[in-house]
Amino acid sequence: MSPWSPSEFEGAVVAVTGAAQGIGRSIALAFAAQGANVAVIDVQEAAAQAVVREIEAGGGRAVAVACDVSKRESVRAAVGAVTDSLGGIRVLISNAGITRPAMIRKMTDEQWDQVVGVHLNASFYWLQEVVEPMIEAGGGRIIFTSSSTAQNGSIGQVNYAAAKSGMLGLMRSAAKELGRYNILVNAVAPAALTDMTRTVMTDPKFGADPSKSTLRRFAEPEEIAPAYLFLASSASSYMTGQVLSVDGGSMMVR
Repeated sequence: MSPWSPSEFEGAVVAVTGAAQGIGRSIALAFAAQGANVAVIDVQEAAAQAVVREIEAGGGRAVAVACDVSKRESVRAAVGAVTDSLGGIRVLISNAGITRPAMIRKMTDEQWDQVVGVHLNASFYWLQEVVEPMIEAGGGRIIFTSSSTAQNGSIGQVNYAAAKSGMLGLMRSAAKELGRYNILVNAVAPAALTDMTRTVMTDPKFGADPSKSTLRRFAEPEEIAPAYLFLASSASSYMTGQVLSVDGGSMMVR
């Protein structure tokens, strides 16, 4: 049996933030294809609704939930909306992200605060809001979308690299604290070409270079999603506090 067969995820409630496009959309579609009930969470409600229609057209079940993940009250409302519509969240994937690239000497406080808010603060808000229900349910999975940038750094993205690095500290600490409750907490560190990353990955001034990957190319979002299926499945039942790099080998190329 496949470790992520429909029988394992059938009816499970999976919440994916930033699911209207890019990696988040691919994750939502992948879980829906395996029988999960998916909450498509995004600040762009119309785009989230389009993903829901795509899932429903394939015979799956999903709901769109509008949420500004950088705001605590919006996250709390979103968790309530998901629970009311689908039931308690079994798998949380904190994936929402933005980029606001600028060189250090030109980066504004607003650019710093926006990126830290959407990546790091949001991950904490979601973590805190789902923990109690997961404990009451006997366990769950929490998966953060970090980045190869957290480990490699990136020219023009001190805000993004700092937020993604902070997310890894959050993940490891949460894994240690929540393991006793059968809540496994991990992260995926992808390097994929999406609408969000296109600018920094294709503009030479930011130093992105597909030759730094042993595969000599950037990943497509669909190549990243299976890592989340693995970390949410029973195949990873003894993994927590780990970073799964899906970066074409860039971490080993210096």
